Amino acid sequence: MRSGALLAAAPLHLDPIESWDRATLESFQLAKLRTQLARLAQDSAYYAPLFKRLGWNAGELGSLADLSKLPFTTKSDYVNSIGPDAPFGQFMTVPRSDVLRMHFSSGTTSTPTPQFWTQHDLDRWAAMYARHSHAQGIGPDDIVQCMYSYTWFVGGLGATAGYQRVGAMVIPAGSQDTERQINTLFTYGSTVLCGTPSFITHLAEEVRKRGRDPATSTVRTIMMGGEPGASIPATRKRIQELWGARAYDAYGCLEFQPIAGECDAQAGLHLAEDFLYAEVVDAETRQAVPDGTPGVLVVTHLDKQAGPLVRWWTGDIVVRDSTPCTCGRTHARLLGGVRGRADDMLVVRGVNVFPSAVEEVVRKSPGLGDEYQLVINASVYDAGGFMKSLHVRVEQSDASADTDQLAAQLVRDIKEKLQVGAAVEVLPFGTLTRSTHKAKRLVRED
Repeated sequence: MRSGALLAAAPLHLDPIESWDRATLESFQLAKLRTQLARLAQDSAYYAPLFKRLGWNAGELGSLADLSKLPFTTKSDYVNSIGPDAPFGQFMTVPRSDVLRMHFSSGTTSTPTPQFWTQHDLDRWAAMYARHSHAQGIGPDDIVQCMYSYTWFVGGLGATAGYQRVGAMVIPAGSQDTERQINTLFTYGSTVLCGTPSFITHLAEEVRKRGRDPATSTVRTIMMGGEPGASIPATRKRIQELWGARAYDAYGCLEFQPIAGECDAQAGLHLAEDFLYAEVVDAETRQAVPDGTPGVLVVTHLDKQAGPLVRWWTGDIVVRDSTPCTCGRTHARLLGGVRGRADDMLVVRGVNVFPSAVEEVVRKSPGLGDEYQLVINASVYDAGGFMKSLHVRVEQSDASADTDQLAAQLVRDIKEKLQVGAAVEVLPFGTLTRSTHKAKRLVRED
């Protein structure tokens, strides 16, 4: 074990709050919500007038279910709120001097929007990451090579703070320069890799190209987030076999960091229910769905100081299970991680299909590489404008293989597993673009 002074380390044991019974946990959440909503009614330039228009006050929150009387907060609500109070917007609830950090959305579909953190918020953020790190067995003996981006993206700094809390040494590698990533890994003996599933897979490919076997490296644990994949059984199996290491999934978004993470049981991602209140609602009816039913995750901050959000519509499809885990934790789990984005769901002949479901089929099909794309163009629509089939691009893993046979097999596999038709293009290995961050799986073409 390494010696020397470390940042305030989290205790390497199960936090008692993680094993509270549901009644105690929900009582805690209700008290936190009442306090938070009362503060927003006083201090929020966005929520205070909203509550007033609705004739609603925090004293009316008699149960957690009563929160559903309030409207959702959406990305468009947030973007529209910035204009009247630019550049920080109406969600800022503390003096600017109390804000120690600001991160931004990617801005891929709109102007990048800011989110804010006080010291209290940063401490909570680090503590949640530390909790997930401990649950995955990461501690002072580990060297973590963190390959999330540290430029604008929210993941790198948060993960680093959490790993430091459990006493691990962190190499803030970022998401670029594959050659240097490989040299660093083998020179310094990194034991933990942190990054997106697509980049972790790409890195293994590059290690093999250099005549080395990633499974013989010092890596024993892989923590992944930023995109679906780590909870897709075939993808997890593939990555664990490539690296000879345990692979774990984690989930968060810019507005809520982090939301959930896996434990050693790998039986779903534990929600940080002392940090947020989670609902799962039907994407169409917007009503709550029971455990075990897919729906959109909606989350509310319990005690965030800078810019807390109420009933934030994540757009992510999840399945919740509130039964206790074999690890001893009682916080609800997201089974299978994030299944996909509500706005990425494709409806093919009445069948709902997510990119993650296609990935599971591709990764199980022999003779194919790990990369794939779902192409949306005129060929997938019928005369009425409805989707009639999928269009999938994949790569062959063996140049000598018959591409027609590979395509026919994948068409059969997709039909059997997903109950939809597909047109398949099999391309030479290396044709599709590799990603050092989040892979683009859904490609729209005119």
